[in-house]
Amino acid sequence: MNFKVTTLCSAVVLALNTTPVLANSQSNSVDETLVVHAQSFDDYKVDSASGAMRSDTTMLETPQSVNVIPEIVLDEQLATTLGEALQNDASINAGSKKWNREVFYSRGFELNTGTSYLRNGQAQWSHYMLPIETMERIEIIKGPSSLLYGQTTPGGLINMVSKKPTHEPMVNVGTDIDHLGSSRIHVDASSPLNESGSLRGRTVLVKQDTVESREYANGDNRERDRFLGYGVIEADLSTWGLASLHYERTQDTADIDSGAWLDSDGSPIGGRDLIRDMPWAFTDITVDNIGGDLTVFINNSWTASASYNHQLYKRHRRDSSPRPTSDTINSGEYDIKPFDRQDDWQMRTFHLDVNGDFNALNVGHKVLFGVNGRLYNYSQLRESASSTTPVVPGQPLPIDPGLDYNNDPDGASNSDNQFYGIYAQDLITINDQWQVLLGGRYDWYKADNGDVSGGNDSQSFSPKVGIIYHPAYNGSIYANYSESFEPTSSQDDGNGNLLSFDPATAKQYELGTKWELFDNSLLLTGAVFDITKENILLNLGTSGDPIYDQGASQHHRGAEAAAQGQIAINGL
Repeated sequence: MNFKVTTLCSAVVLALNTTPVLANSQSNSVDETLVVHAQSFDDYKVDSASGAMRSDTTMLETPQSVNVIPEIVLDEQLATTLGEALQNDASINAGSKKWNREVFYSRGFELNTGTSYLRNGQAQWSHYMLPIETMERIEIIKGPSSLLYGQTTPGGLINMVSKKPTHEPMVNVGTDIDHLGSSRIHVDASSPLNESGSLRGRTVLVKQDTVESREYANGDNRERDRFLGYGVIEADLSTWGLASLHYERTQDTADIDSGAWLDSDGSPIGGRDLIRDMPWAFTDITVDNIGGDLTVFINNSWTASASYNHQLYKRHRRDSSPRPTSDTINSGEYDIKPFDRQDDWQMRTFHLDVNGDFNALNVGHKVLFGVNGRLYNYSQLRESASSTTPVVPGQPLPIDPGLDYNNDPDGASNSDNQFYGIYAQDLITINDQWQVLLGGRYDWYKADNGDVSGGNDSQSFSPKVGIIYHPAYNGSIYANYSESFEPTSSQDDGNGNLLSFDPATAKQYELGTKWELFDNSLLLTGAVFDITKENILLNLGTSGDPIYDQGASQHHRGAEAAAQGQIAINGL
């Protein structure tokens, strides 16, 4: 069931409960206006993606495969997590969901927790079920994208664009439930904060309690409790600028379900609904995001923008860590080795961009110059059981051993790294039919291992070249070449010495086409791609006697096609 109080509904209620005003001396003529906002399938189509080019560039002028999932689709789907939203893109494959987080693959490559997920163009630590009730759209940028964002995986990026305050008052209230007893209540309210409307605010509140069908050995269902709070204030700075401040908090507590075990035939051992983790195992996550954005309109052709975000992520994980034995398939017995652990991640990200449009030598230029960076810190405390405990079907389950991460015998382990990059991009319009994209980026990556195996310092240059041909005003055919890089973690040589390695690199060749049909209401896209990742680190020896080699590579080829928008004409 879904109940939503929309802006129209609120207006009707207010109108029905408004007390008539009586004039003392004469009657006044009052004009009342009821504004109705409607949406159609045409709203499924999006004309641009801010994360793909970091500028106001249309899809037809973007020489790269990009898909945008708009807010109307998210609302109709009743989506609450990023995974539910990404079901709308066939090129994204879902992976593990254990430990109350989601893993995804794009074009066959796993997306990285710390570099592949963006919020308004800023990297986000995504080690949790990313909520999307605060998002107005999800942008899926496919293929290597190091030019604008530095170290990334070859599969691409997910850019989540936050909701912004509206110029008109708006209140949406909704709830949904299911047959297992799960429930969600959400409120989305926005309004001007002063008479002129130059100061605006918006808030989103969500409370969700989830009950799942899978059960623990004692018959309890897995449960999850979530709270989400978001607030943003936006201000017009006269006519020359726009500034905003935002804060978001997610609190997410869930029982642990590490997934089913499969036999040699691929069938679940013990049944599809059996959870082998202990009922007392859980994760408790708190994530805070706070930051601000500033845009300055230098003149009609030039704009400067800057942003900063500080993400604080704390996770308490009490895990029973189940593991099969050689007799699990026959007897159902298995072992657990519990631990109690706290992780503390912090990410500070920033960017400064300058965008401009100008003509030179009868050629149009849309240029971007920028710098961005990320400062990452991590610490962990952990206490682990000294031995395994058997779990025997039909016998009482092992109780919580009472481990406490504060009793970590070695104290907190720490690591940190930083990267900074400068980049430039020029979309050159030669004439109505031809455009060329040229860009390059240089990165500096620095890692401090502390007492945790981390990465080594490295530098990298990432180019990108694209060409676009417009055979008609509503279509384009493009080709691009792009690169990406990922720093490779240093490793212990078995004697206590850390070995450094070159970054892993990837190269992509892509050919695609985009067409806007039915009076610009439908977008058709298609692409073929060839991606090769090189310098992959392998250990050809053992953990005690390692032999490292970077000669491995990974090669993916594929094709994609999508249609988004409205195909009916005049209601037919």
